[in-house]
Amino acid sequence: MPTLLLIALLSLGGCSTMTTTLEPPDTQYDTRIVEATTGRVLDVAALARQVSAADVVVVGEYHGHHGSHLLQSRLQAALYRQRPDQVLTMEQFELDHQAELDGYLSGQIGETELIEDTAAWDNYRASYRPLVEFARTRAIPVIAANAPADIVRCVGRKGAGYLDTLAEERRSRLPRDPFIDTPAYQAKFVAAIAGSHGAGDPTMSKRMQNTYRAQLLRDNTMAVSILEAREAFPDHQILHVTGTFHSEERLGTVAVLEQRAPELSVAVISPVFWPDNQTTPAVEEYRQRGDFLYFIQPLPVEFRDPERERAAMTARFSQSGSTRCD
Repeated sequence: MPTLLLIALLSLGGCSTMTTTLEPPDTQYDTRIVEATTGRVLDVAALARQVSAADVVVVGEYHGHHGSHLLQSRLQAALYRQRPDQVLTMEQFELDHQAELDGYLSGQIGETELIEDTAAWDNYRASYRPLVEFARTRAIPVIAANAPADIVRCVGRKGAGYLDTLAEERRSRLPRDPFIDTPAYQAKFVAAIAGSHGAGDPTMSKRMQNTYRAQLLRDNTMAVSILEAREAFPDHQILHVTGTFHSEERLGTVAVLEQRAPELSVAVISPVFWPDNQTTPAVEEYRQRGDFLYFIQPLPVEFRDPERERAAMTARFSQSGSTRCD
């Protein structure tokens, strides 16, 4: 696989934008972009030049963060100016809604119909509309890359064997090998889940295994969706937007993608919070998160009352429990 260093050298041509200092983001919209290996500070145009030769550009996000979404939109436009042959693949749409997404892009249905028919995320208009509209007005294909939420929930509840109960038409849309992973990703996932639920739970092992399989189903489905987009649109650059856990440290979807297609060059761009009380960013600490880092202000604390937080979490899980897994 071509290295990102080689890609950078080929695409820079000595015209990267650099500064000697890295200032904190001023607002929730602002980002500060850094090349991870060198600490070089870039603007969006320079970042686009750095990744212009990559087959796949993966931009991780914190869902709902203004800085993440603004960066994605600006980078999409900057990449398009360099390589108009582009495909947008999105975690935010599930693959069984591709027909509805295509219908919107071709003008057959309106935006509210798209949102209702695809069960689009609540923040679609604020966060993802700019990406889809940029693509729609330029005839850029948009791929619904994620696994269907009901299937993911049932795998999390019943385990990998649930896929064997699906009708052939639905099962055939999912990856043939849906649970490819890496030991590092499993360790990271278990640590994240154990940290929020408590490692001492005696029923944790089986439940965590199922939850991890559900996560892998998402990662593998997105990776295969990217590969299918590459096959359908040869020589197009893929821009993939996803939650950062699916891509940072080249784990999750990125690791699966590289296992399935090691010849591809993949650039990973990952967000890092810049705490209010820090004057300089922790570039060294987070260097492994991606080929490029973008620093953003932290999100506000959701809850300070632990009882209200527990009630909110209970409500979220009870809603997902309404899915039938017969």
